[in-house]
Amino acid sequence: MEKENLPSPEGIIGNGRISFAITQGLSNFAVLSAGKDRTPYYKVEQSAMEHFGEILSLVVAVFWTATAIFADEASHRLGSTTVNFIRLALASVFLGLLLWVTIGKPYPAYADGKAWFWLAMSALVGYIFGDYCLFNSYLVIGARFGQLFMTLAPPMAAIAGWLMLGESMTWKSILAMIVTLCGIAISILSRGEHHSVKLTLPLKGILLGLGAGAGQGVGLVLSKIGMQHYESALPADAPHLMQTMMPFASTMIRALIGGAGFFLILALTRQLGLLKAARHDRKGLTYAALTTLFGPTLGVSLSLMAVLYADAGIASTLMALTPVLIIVPYSLMHHQKIRPKEVLGVLVSMAGVCMFFLM
Repeated sequence: MEKENLPSPEGIIGNGRISFAITQGLSNFAVLSAGKDRTPYYKVEQSAMEHFGEILSLVVAVFWTATAIFADEASHRLGSTTVNFIRLALASVFLGLLLWVTIGKPYPAYADGKAWFWLAMSALVGYIFGDYCLFNSYLVIGARFGQLFMTLAPPMAAIAGWLMLGESMTWKSILAMIVTLCGIAISILSRGEHHSVKLTLPLKGILLGLGAGAGQGVGLVLSKIGMQHYESALPADAPHLMQTMMPFASTMIRALIGGAGFFLILALTRQLGLLKAARHDRKGLTYAALTTLFGPTLGVSLSLMAVLYADAGIASTLMALTPVLIIVPYSLMHHQKIRPKEVLGVLVSMAGVCMFFLM
C-alpha cells in the first residue's frame, strides 16, 4: 500500500513537498534523452496524449484501493504477518522476472553496499514496522480507517526529510500537516458526556494507524537516500534501461529484506505453522496474490508510466485518492454505515495531502 508509497513505495521529497503516490517505487527518474538540449521523448508524447497520465493516475488509485481491500481480507484469513511475508516473497519473484526481461539480470544489479544498507533500513522502517502496523490496523479498525491514517505519510516524510536531509520546511508544508491532522481528528473524535471528547475507534487501532503512517513516511526518506547511492553506483557501461529500472531494483531489495524480516518474526514467535496452514486456504492465498498483483506489481508499474505523461503534483494527488475511493466499496462489503462526519474527515485529510503536492 509502500502508496509499496511504494511502490514500495519511493517518494520524491524536496522543499517540504513529497510525491507520495510515486511512493511505492519511483525516485530520481531519468530524462531519457541523448543530450541536455534535446526535448525528452515523454514531453513530446505528453502533448499528443494530453490526459493519458491523469487517466493512468486514477487507474493506479483504483488499483491501490483494491490492494487495501484484498489485504484486509487476506489478513483476516491468514494473519497479517503471514500475508506480509507472502506478499513480499511474491513481489520479489515478480520484480526479479521483470528485471530479467528488461536488463537481463534477475537481481538488483550494480547496487553497492551503501545502497543495500539504506534500502534495507527503508525496508525495516517502511515494510517491517510500517506495514506490520498497517496490516494489523486492518484487523482492528478495518482498511477504510487504516487508509485514512496513511495520509500522515507525506507530513511524516517531510519532517524526516527536514531532520535527515536538511530539506526546507515551509509554512505551507506546516499548514498542510495541520490540515491533515485536523481531518483525522474529525474522523476519530466525537463529543462524549459533559462536553468531553472521546475516541470513536479503539486506541490500539489508532496507534497502529499512526505507526503505519509514520513508518511509510520515514521509509520513503530512507528509500530516497538509498536510491541516491544506487544511482551513484551505476557504471557508465550499465544497460540503457538500468536507470529506468532502478526503482524496481530498489523495490526488490526492500522486498527481499522485508520478506526476510517477516519470516524471522514468524520463526521467533513460533508461527511458521501458519505458512503451512495458509497452503490449504485457497481463498486467502488468492487475496494475498491479488494484493501483490495490484500493489507492488501493477500499481508501481503504472505509477511510473503515469508521471511520464502528467505533471508530478497532479499525478501524485490523483494516485493518493485511496482513502476516498475505499469508503463506498468497503462499507458495502462490510455493511458499515457511512457517517457524514467520517466522510468530512477524509476529505479534509485529502485536502492536506493535496496541499503537499500542489502548493
